[in-house]
Amino acid sequence: MTAGQVVQVVTTVDSRAAADVLATVTVEARAAACAQVDGPIRSTYRWQGAVESAEEWRITFKTTAAAYPRLEAIIRDNHSYDVPEILCTDVTTGHPAYLAWVAGEVSAG
Repeated sequence: MTAGQVVQVVTTVDSRAAADVLATVTVEARAAACAQVDGPIRSTYRWQGAVESAEEWRITFKTTAAAYPRLEAIIRDNHSYDVPEILCTDVTTGHPAYLAWVAGEVSAG
């Protein structure tokens, strides 16, 4: 397992309950090895021509590049936003045992 195969994926949701559900669904489906929930956070953004501000919870998923398409699909299917934030970032290095654990806990299919 090389570090480049592990990725972190981030999304935000509108409630702690929604964050907990999404975290559980993705880990149970083995689309992510881990899902960490942060919040509340305050987001300010432009939506449909207006500046808005909302309280959100951020979820950071640990997964593999191969499992990313399945994780993205699960997030979209279980997300209440019309256009959810789903950002994927490569992990360039990390503790080898942790990277191996992530890979071992995730299923691409």
